[in-house]
Parts: sequence; C-alpha cells; structure tokens
Amino acid sequence: MTTATVGSGVGNLLRSWRGRRRISQLELALRADSSARHISFIETGRARPSQEMVLRLADHLDVPVRERNALLVAAGYAPHYPESSLDDPSLSGLRAGLDRLLTAYEPYPALVMNGTYEVVAANAGTAMLLAGLPEHLTRPPVNAMRVTMHPEGIARRILNYRQWRGHLLEQMERQLALLRSEPLRTLYEEVSAYPLPAGSDRHTDSDATHVPFALPMVIEHDGRVLSFISTVTTFNTPMDVTVSELAVETFLPADSETARFLHEARP
Repeated sequence: MTTATVGSGVGNLLRSWRGRRRISQLELALRADSSARHISFIETGRARPSQEMVLRLADHLDVPVRERNALLVAAGYAPHYPESSLDDPSLSGLRAGLDRLLTAYEPYPALVMNGTYEVVAANAGTAMLLAGLPEHLTRPPVNAMRVTMHPEGIARRILNYRQWRGHLLEQMERQLALLRSEPLRTLYEEVSAYPLPAGSDRHTDSDATHVPFALPMVIEHDGRVLSFISTVTTFNTPMDVTVSELAVETFLPADSETARFLHEARP
C-alpha cells in the first residue's frame, strides 16, 4: 500500500466525519492548531498525517473511540485503544463497580447495555419489566430495543407506546447521525419495522402519562399502572473501545404510587 493510498483512505474518513459534524476545514484547522491547507492535503491524500495528528483531529471531531482506531488503521498505524472483553481481568474493577451500582439502585430497574443495546448486566428490578415475555426475547443476550419494541415484548404492556416508541427511535437516530455502526443501523431497521401491538394508542392523553419534566414509560403490571422516567449514563473520557460503548440505563419511579409498589413488592 502506497503512502498516497493510505493518505487518501484516512482523508476520506476524516472528510466524512468533518461533514457529519458540520465543521469547515478552516474551523477544524483552528481547533487542531493546524492550517486549512494541511487539512485539505490530508483529506485529498496529498499528505499523510502523523499518528498524533490523527488522534488530535479525531478528538476535535468527537469521533467515537472505535472509529478513532479505524482512522489510525486507515492512516497506516496500529490501533491506539484496546477493545477488552468485559470478562478481562483488567476490567474487574469496572465490573465490580457496576454490580454495586445496579444492586444499590434496587428495587428500581437498572441495566447496562453495550453499543448495540445488548444487556450485559442487570439488577433484580428488571425482572418485573421482563415478566411473562416469550423466551425468544428474554434468552441471553437480551437486546433492550428488541425486547421493548417487539409486538410480543414490553410494547404490549406500555400504555403510551406510540410516544415511547417515538422516543426510542429518535434516540437511535441521534446515535446513527453521530457514528458509523452497521450493526446499530441493522437493529434500527428491524425494530422500526415492527408492527404496533393492538391497543398501542390507549391512554396516550391520560393523567398517568403526564409528567411535567420528562416523558414517562407507563406500563401495566399485575393490574397496576406503573410510571417510570428513564436516564442513560455513559463514561467520561473512556480509553477502551468496550467501555466507551457501555451505557447504564436506570428507571426512576415517576410517582409515589410506583415507588411504593416497588418497595412493597421487593423480596
């Protein structure tokens, strides 16, 4: 592979990321302490960036960690960020911390997902959300988007499903606009094509779905109406591909009735 071929490969990728971020060559050059001419030469393959320059440009373009490795490889360098298995001993402290966090959040549901929404850890509170669902949706690895939006999944119990489905699809669309992920795009195409379960527009305007500060997920459970607010947390400045794609989702009771039921039902 020639230097020109290597340069054009990374140049095309950098141009694509710059377009995604809607940043001009001049603006990127100013941010990266370079020149618009040098950025232009990199993008057209006339100049091969150093490893340091690739990482600097990736940082200012907010390129995801996995894709930073792809940029480095395209420029002819070795990947900079490791991709460790969650079972790797180096991540034992992380796993222990996540386990403590999930346990401490009980009896409220909480789970940890990877970059394609596969559930890699969950607490006892999530069992209530998955109760009674078919095995083909709850067999590990469970996919949070699939188990929620499949017509045989949690969708059939969500009273404001049209609203909640719109929220979930918008979340995935925002991710797809920010990163290149064919597995995520494939998942989006799958779940967005699911038919709506019967009665999915019920209770959309009821008091149970009205929370002034956020859209709740309102579900039926054992004849009760439970309401949750969802939050998603990621890691700051991750230095490992696997860790960079982890997200912790927690479900906070949106009303006192839901909180009381979960505490009373706790084993």
